[in-house]
Amino acid sequence: MYQPTCSSSRWLLGLSFGVGVIVSSVEPLQAGSAAVSGKAAVAPVEAVSWKEHTIAPVANPIFFEDAIIRSEIRPIFAYHRIDDGFLGGGDAQLYAVQIRYAITERLALIATQDGYFSINNDAVGNPDGWMDLALGLKYALIDDEASQFILTPGFTVHLPTGSDEVFQGRGNGEVNAFVSAQKGFGDFHLSGNVGLRIPFDTTEQSLIAHYSVMADYYVCRWFIPFVAFDAFTVLNEGNNIGLASEGYDVINFGSSGAGGVTQGTIAGGFRTRLLDNVDFGFAYQKAVLSPEGLTDDRFTFDMCIRF
Repeated sequence: MYQPTCSSSRWLLGLSFGVGVIVSSVEPLQAGSAAVSGKAAVAPVEAVSWKEHTIAPVANPIFFEDAIIRSEIRPIFAYHRIDDGFLGGGDAQLYAVQIRYAITERLALIATQDGYFSINNDAVGNPDGWMDLALGLKYALIDDEASQFILTPGFTVHLPTGSDEVFQGRGNGEVNAFVSAQKGFGDFHLSGNVGLRIPFDTTEQSLIAHYSVMADYYVCRWFIPFVAFDAFTVLNEGNNIGLASEGYDVINFGSSGAGGVTQGTIAGGFRTRLLDNVDFGFAYQKAVLSPEGLTDDRFTFDMCIRF
């Protein structure tokens, strides 16, 4: 039988001591590693998108289309004072509801015009009636979250379904082709829109370019102020009525004397986020280019109810 010698016993003792040192060194490392992996298993908090602090335009709601894709119902009321130099002045009220539905994250169905329009003006007989319907699509062609930028082209078809008494339902309708964009700089945002209103009957309605820009700042959920500029330029006049100006966003008169005329307004207002999915909006618009025509100023109130 093998009998360990003194030298072999000393070798085994040294080996045992070395293994003990290694084990004692490894165990704390393993314990530390377990603690690290336990922290890594916690899911990171998802960053809030810059779009959460953006707002939809309030002024010029029919043609200043939001670049961001949202699902929402938006009731609108506008009180419109007519310039005294336009058929003696007066006022008008618009009651409308817009609907937007996000089919995908980039594609949305939009219904931007409908409602009831009442005009208090003796020269035209104080009429009231239904607005034309407008339906279309918009698609976010560029949606760069890291750069806080979105570019969205789209179109709406305005169907001549409204009442003749309020200068709707005339001609064969029109197509509005547009491009909207928005750029964020933290809680400051710039929004823009350019478009072309193309009538199917150029005698009954005018060919009109429109363009808008808005700057807003998210102070807090209760107060998001903005300023905006909206303008319309007649590129080719119609031959329907002998006026020297057009009807901004509410009416395409087909005015025979409006060729080359640009009309514009400056707006100021705010939105407040009543709930996470409900924004209340107010805008005051004032005509700043002559001829003022149909508009002296306008107060617009709306509610964006998102789903």
